[in-house]
Amino acid sequence: MVEKLRNCFDEMVVYKNQKANLFSELTLPSFMRDWLLKKFQDEDGHFDSDEMKRFVYAYLPKREDWKGIKNRVIYDYQRVKFLAKVAVDIDIKTGLVTFSMPDYGLTHSDTIIDAAVWEECRADLLGGHETWGMVEIGYKPPDEELGGFGLFSAKSKKMNNGKIKLITFKKFCPYTVEVSHFKEVRREFEIDEWIDILLGAVDYNAKGFCNKEEKLTMLTRLLPFVEKRLNLIELAPKGTGKSYLFGRVSRFGWLSSGGVMSRAKMFYDQSKRVVGLVAGNDFITLDEVQTISFTNTDEIRAALKGYLEFGVFTVGNFQGEADAGVILCGNIRQELMNRDDYINMFIDLPPVFHESALIDRFHGFIKGWNIPRMTEGHMMVGWALNSEYFCSIMHELRSDTSYRSIVEQLIKCPEDADKRDTEAIKRIATAYLKLLFPHVKSLKDISRSDFEEYCFKRARNMRGTIKYQLGELDAEFSGKDLPALEVIQPL
Repeated sequence: MVEKLRNCFDEMVVYKNQKANLFSELTLPSFMRDWLLKKFQDEDGHFDSDEMKRFVYAYLPKREDWKGIKNRVIYDYQRVKFLAKVAVDIDIKTGLVTFSMPDYGLTHSDTIIDAAVWEECRADLLGGHETWGMVEIGYKPPDEELGGFGLFSAKSKKMNNGKIKLITFKKFCPYTVEVSHFKEVRREFEIDEWIDILLGAVDYNAKGFCNKEEKLTMLTRLLPFVEKRLNLIELAPKGTGKSYLFGRVSRFGWLSSGGVMSRAKMFYDQSKRVVGLVAGNDFITLDEVQTISFTNTDEIRAALKGYLEFGVFTVGNFQGEADAGVILCGNIRQELMNRDDYINMFIDLPPVFHESALIDRFHGFIKGWNIPRMTEGHMMVGWALNSEYFCSIMHELRSDTSYRSIVEQLIKCPEDADKRDTEAIKRIATAYLKLLFPHVKSLKDISRSDFEEYCFKRARNMRGTIKYQLGELDAEFSGKDLPALEVIQPL
């Protein structure tokens, strides 16, 4: 299958070695590691580790290197170039354009983008809440005139404080992502082959898994990568790779591990007038959810209810929209793992998640105990899809509505079916269809049996666990079953 994979995807395949000491030493996220592999690796999978190290140390500084960078910029009058995430803001009153680099603690109050530079790079920087790219920065000393923004009066053309200025910006977009090609080459692989390819794309060795159920449960974690506003809960034993997959594989998501979470951080900060995490990411994962504390339980619960239902959040006079999915991840005690669902598995979750009206808005549940504890045998060593390329494809597929249209035609709902249940099942089934059968353009491209086995039944089971847990939380839901949805044979 390796030869077929390389023939179909050509340069988007890299030789991964998750056991290599080099990558453990560099602690790079998967998308950056695979970008480097593509840059430095030859066609046989070999690369010069010293050359790669030099590049990393030169262009991928750590947070503790930031003080040295400031010294070079401010006191040595150097221009410094490196890869970083950048967010921009435009001040309505003055017209000033500023930027921040959250990974280094650089805020908008300490930066400036001159008008000429803004004209050159705004198309790249306006594409999202935060944008990865090659940044070049310099220093604008105190009281130096601003760079010609037309909105300034004569009195406001001086700056009292020095600023870090953006000199150039080149968007981190190393590949030409052709979604149509990705869809078409899927036809070359059997479903079992494709499942193994997907595992390799996110750094897992398919041979390390004992059966197909383990593989598919692991891949269920990818559903929010490919479907907008898909909200999931996963409880799993320790060591099953939750943090890695949600936090290190894709540049389009955000992992928050423990600590304090506020409405301001997640949705909108009124004092800073800055939108929160949901506005700039494909998914937000609250990992180690049992250890997360919320600044105001009622406040965050109310905000979550509205957002999980409609994708809308209101804070004060500000109303925003976003399409990030929300995933709760936590460890679960052995005695609470129940394959038949007949036990309250949410007992250890924070109080904010003990309300049925909130839990009802999560679409499905991932039984993480069906995923094995990660071992050396699960680490990918061999040719596999480039993680950066793969996650970029998943990001693009989020906006493709054709799959939902097919799901609507295949699933028949009774008139009295609960709307939240049907929406959850259809949304999860749509995500599975995109992930496992991306080549499907019409009903004739997928058999009824494949859709039922890989999409519908799995979606129904995921929602079924949520349904039963609602009954454990609230007597109003007790004894209520899922609606009698069925997969029909289209005419």
